[in-house]
Amino acid sequence: MKTVSLVLGSGGARGLAHIGVIHWLEENDYRIESISGCSIGALVGGVYAAGKLDEFEHWVRAITKLDILGLLDMSWSRSGLVKGDRIIDTLIELVGDQVIETLPVRYTAIAADIKNEKEIWINSGRLFDAIRASISLPLLFTPYLRNGVELIDGGVLNPVPIAPTFNDNTDVTIAVNLGGAFESRPVTTDWQAKPEDDSLQFHEKVGSYIRHQLKRNVAKISEVDWGIYDIANQAFDAMQSTIARQKLAAYPPNHTIEIARNACGTLEFDRADEMIALGYSRARDCF
Repeated sequence: MKTVSLVLGSGGARGLAHIGVIHWLEENDYRIESISGCSIGALVGGVYAAGKLDEFEHWVRAITKLDILGLLDMSWSRSGLVKGDRIIDTLIELVGDQVIETLPVRYTAIAADIKNEKEIWINSGRLFDAIRASISLPLLFTPYLRNGVELIDGGVLNPVPIAPTFNDNTDVTIAVNLGGAFESRPVTTDWQAKPEDDSLQFHEKVGSYIRHQLKRNVAKISEVDWGIYDIANQAFDAMQSTIARQKLAAYPPNHTIEIARNACGTLEFDRADEMIALGYSRARDCF
């Protein structure tokens, strides 16, 4: 069995492909001993390190567009549209509150201190504090205040954070880049395995909370000009893709799994089945 340092990149809902990659690795005698993640990579990697990936996967496979709207706690702040507390609270309810130092897998989340133009590696303290800092996508989420410093999405500076794995004593380093080249046609996959139907049970675990919040959100969300945020997200994706290519060229991992940056939209978490299957397929094709 080969030991792995797994690097999970940023890219919104495309990051659900990380789940498929992890499944393929586990099914093919790879043992993940270290995870370095940015944004959605920090989220999926953190949930996996906490031993709760199955619970998270059951839930996200059942999530709907309305559920996603219910999770957006609007802030109307100049620093970001969404506060992000509701998403984090929902995940804590699903996964449980965890402390990084007690996780069975070494874990580092990457955020960005934009004022001082430097990466912040978070490998201690509450897991979901680290995740909240790392997912703070500019314009969409408000920054996260940690030790008096405002942190935003680590993808601004390092969307595929390989450096935290340099001192790992593992057999291979595998990076998943969600900023791959555009693909002109939808990707078809032949891996369509799903968890058992009890995904609905996990959905219901937090569903009533989401539905309660949704009633408050619909009127507010209808006032948002999402076109502006869509253009901003496309620009952010293009920037991350360029930075990722530079990082991967400078510090090449043993294997790089590429997911096209047009595979799905930033907030299309209702496409979980498709993205998980895509990650599994891309991992299989890489080896």
